[in-house]
Amino acid sequence: MVRSGLPNPSARFKVALPSTPRGEYEVLHIIEAAGWPIWLLIVASIVALGIIVERAWSLQRSKIVPRDLLPQVAQEVKQKGVTQDLLNRLSQGPLLARIFAVGLKNVRSSREVMKESLEEAGRVAVHELERFLTMLGTIASLSPIMGLFGTVVGMIEIFGASGGPGMSSNPQQLAHGISVALYNTAFGLIVAIPSMIFYRYYRAKVDDLVVEMETQAVKLVEIVHGERD
Repeated sequence: MVRSGLPNPSARFKVALPSTPRGEYEVLHIIEAAGWPIWLLIVASIVALGIIVERAWSLQRSKIVPRDLLPQVAQEVKQKGVTQDLLNRLSQGPLLARIFAVGLKNVRSSREVMKESLEEAGRVAVHELERFLTMLGTIASLSPIMGLFGTVVGMIEIFGASGGPGMSSNPQQLAHGISVALYNTAFGLIVAIPSMIFYRYYRAKVDDLVVEMETQAVKLVEIVHGERD
């Protein structure tokens, strides 16, 4: 008989096990119960998130179309002409600066030749601006279909198991299984909606940047050939 007030000797040997957060356990349980198709959506969500973050960093206006680039280049061309030092600095600068470098290399050519060189450099720049956007749009379009595919696979497995020999058809268990299968559709929409939003946003931003680069490139040609102050 243990006297009151004294610690229980066995209590000293109890080890506190690390507790798993309830939310994390539920998420892992949903992923495990939803079946293997949901892993396709998980991979797609990771890729989409990586593209969104990368494009957010790469499509900054200051990295592509600096505000004071054209006035600085125009002033230096008027004062010193097109020097090799200027071309080297522009070739290592932002995207618009690299386009200017291509155009200024043909400064001694006619206006049409210089404009064509700028257009060729612009097409390369557009391709760089649109990098990974096709993949992001593909993920946005295919994620609901992949979610539906996972749901169909899950329901086939549920009905196959409940209809087998010796298997009892429990309505509650069947309803739970269907709800678990629908997690694939829900997760597919969760991946698709933000992907489509950012895809549309980046497409509009690229179009805006391309228009601005074209405008500044035309101004550079006019300044170099004395058609604009």
